[in-house]
Amino acid sequence: MDAIHRLDTSIPTDAAIGWKKGVRVLGVAESFEKSETRSIMAGVIMRGDLRIDGFGVCTPTVGGKDSTRELISMFNRLNRKDIRTWMLGGSIISWFNIVDITALYESTDTPVICVSYHDSDGIEKYLREYFPDDWKTRLNILERTGDRKIIQLPTGHSLYLSVAGIGMTRARNLISKLTIDGRIPEPVRVARTIAAGLHRDLTRLMND
Repeated sequence: MDAIHRLDTSIPTDAAIGWKKGVRVLGVAESFEKSETRSIMAGVIMRGDLRIDGFGVCTPTVGGKDSTRELISMFNRLNRKDIRTWMLGGSIISWFNIVDITALYESTDTPVICVSYHDSDGIEKYLREYFPDDWKTRLNILERTGDRKIIQLPTGHSLYLSVAGIGMTRARNLISKLTIDGRIPEPVRVARTIAAGLHRDLTRLMND
């Protein structure tokens, strides 16, 4: 069982660097059905004081390999120079359309914090079963992410973090700042709510 990763915030380096009230975070989450061709992924720009300051949408292919490209395209369309970090609600999205968080960081010059909530024995067996032709490519993308760390939040809950371009302590400090209760950071929670609403209503409109 993984140990809880408690960080000593007295250590100088990135732990000593605070996050300003007006810091902008791009929270990302999705909604989809496995039977569909594309997922609805919402990106919400939220400030450190929890004010929403922007919004975008992209549509990764369900079961595809274009999630990183779709996210980069959405980021570029937003045309915002003040976004300080990505905050992803998971990197294994749209039925194994895996986000390369290292490439996301390198392409946008914006650090990536990826949150997840459950322990896992790994997905290699599922990739082998569902994607026999390219499972190694998908697995390689996931392995570039590195190990997840369990982070204890001030709310008393815990979650897993993966990061690119940012230290784990600094990422944990930002997550703590933006989590009001439970373990879902507000940028991710709001993005998830919007994605679910768009998915529900757009699906109905297209089927009418």
